[in-house]
Amino acid sequence: MLTLNNKPLPYNRAFTHDGIQYPSNWLRLASLEEKQAIGITEVADDPWYDRRFYWGVDNPKELEDVTEENGNVSKGLKTYWSLEQEKKAAYLLSLSDWRVIKAKETGKNIPSDWKTYRAAIRTACNTRQTEIGNAADVPALIELLFGAATITQQKKDSDGNGVVDSDNLPVMETVANPAIATAWPTPI
Repeated sequence: MLTLNNKPLPYNRAFTHDGIQYPSNWLRLASLEEKQAIGITEVADDPWYDRRFYWGVDNPKELEDVTEENGNVSKGLKTYWSLEQEKKAAYLLSLSDWRVIKAKETGKNIPSDWKTYRAAIRTACNTRQTEIGNAADVPALIELLFGAATITQQKKDSDGNGVVDSDNLPVMETVANPAIATAWPTPI
């Protein structure tokens, strides 16, 4: 991050210093020497952390609910993210609620594919909540909820040993990520 007089100086924004108006592209076009000549310095950005899971850098939020001395319960990450799964399931179900209502009002049956889909939503929600409850730590919870669908890893032989090629380099393969949550069913 660039600073001038201890104030952040964003790129792509015009600024004035010592009565001189600098255009919005000046910081991108100016050399290091030109920036330093008017007193611009570069400082490290504050470290980034995911505020959904951490209070600060290397300071994770509680996974489990915590009962305070006064009896109040502070909800942990597992409770929060389990409730988020319920919200998602409720939303997914709401998109087809009209089919259930129509069937009840007209005395007809709900099509079986819709019954199956709605049951799959409920099952996925329950499974995801169980997976959240089993998360060992905050990084595991983050991977569970937001990890990539596939990972690249060294291929293993039938004995579980890493496979290498003729140059003794590991043979890599892309596989489904075993650490991510159960997928929501595909809409019909």
